[in-house]
Amino acid sequence: MRKRILPLFFLLSSTTWSFAQKLSPTEAKIIAQVNAQMPQSEAILKKVVNINSGTLNHEGVREVGAIFRKEFDDLGFKTEWISLPDSVNRAGHLVAERKGNKGKKLFLIGHLDTVFEKAMSFTPYTYLNDSTVTGQGVNDMKGGDVVLLAALKALKNNGLLDDTSLTIYFTGDEESSGKPTSVSRKDFIDRAKKCDIALAFETAIGLNTVATARRGSSGWKLNVKGIMGHSSTIFSQQAGYGAIYEAARILNEFREQMSTEKYLTFNPGLIVGGSEINDNREAIGKDNIIAPRVSVTGDLRFLTETQKENARVKMREIVSKNLNKTKAEITFQDGIPAMEPTAENEKILAVLNQVSLDLGFGEVKAGDPGSRGAGDISYIAKYVACLDGLGASGKGAHAPGETMNMKEFPKLVQRTALLLYRLTR
Repeated sequence: MRKRILPLFFLLSSTTWSFAQKLSPTEAKIIAQVNAQMPQSEAILKKVVNINSGTLNHEGVREVGAIFRKEFDDLGFKTEWISLPDSVNRAGHLVAERKGNKGKKLFLIGHLDTVFEKAMSFTPYTYLNDSTVTGQGVNDMKGGDVVLLAALKALKNNGLLDDTSLTIYFTGDEESSGKPTSVSRKDFIDRAKKCDIALAFETAIGLNTVATARRGSSGWKLNVKGIMGHSSTIFSQQAGYGAIYEAARILNEFREQMSTEKYLTFNPGLIVGGSEINDNREAIGKDNIIAPRVSVTGDLRFLTETQKENARVKMREIVSKNLNKTKAEITFQDGIPAMEPTAENEKILAVLNQVSLDLGFGEVKAGDPGSRGAGDISYIAKYVACLDGLGASGKGAHAPGETMNMKEFPKLVQRTALLLYRLTR
């Protein structure tokens, strides 16, 4: 396998040196170290990808965590495994810290779990061609975890982690956070509040786009009631319109009045209606009755808290204008907050952009917030400046056959190493 990859690393190394005049001598040494250690970095990537760590596979999550813990121990970090109560039903989180006085205090985010549970068909770390690897979680986000680790190793080997303040936080349940999040994310939030900048290594969209904002998500549930009767009396003054027509009216008005607002989406994911609705969300009834009950559950995605609250006000207003002989109520459940776009986030992007230009990788811009879902960084976005999308690049995240771009892998490590170096001076 290495015979296929080493020529690529040597090529990247020689290419990078052509831009060395834009880097300080120390930075040039960092890049050389990144390139020299790429075979070892890939070996770690292969090792962790070949361990199933679906969120509910606690043993697998802890096994992957143990591998990274040893690596961070070797780099001189103080490591700790954060256990969660049994009621949360999650494996826990890995934390690695070092304290110092140089530069910004950084909070560096990854996650150990994947969407691929143990019962699913396993896809091992496999080359599809000379520049593409597949494997469970290789893209989301074990590749990103290794991008960060490899960058830290390059800094350590040049004596550049001394006197820095870094907190690495790899959660064990990003793909399906333990509930309540007030418990599963409490330590995460508390530690982040002590830092200046948060960098998350979720999937990169190539070399030239990162996330300065991410939409938040919340849930909603619509309950509609009507008068049960024979279907022949539908629309009459006495029988009214029934719960299904009222639910249809509400959903259609959501679409008509709110669907054009940028970055706002609302999706009815499940609808159940009939004479009875049991707790398992299965309908029991006949088709010749006016349905007295409908239940709809869905999600709401938004870029700012203001947008979320305004949407909820509008949805409540629509729900309140009931058809004859019907009643409706909508309730909302907070989920993951938004990572709102801020001037402070743009300042970090400016530093990253200059790093990229100095390396000859081109300009880096903020991506479309609508193209990303919510993530762990969103829980702390109101406390610190944030940047996300710094991890591995590839395609098909969350799907069988997800891939990682191995040509961009060394470049992403180089970029991360210099970003960390410049932020911690």
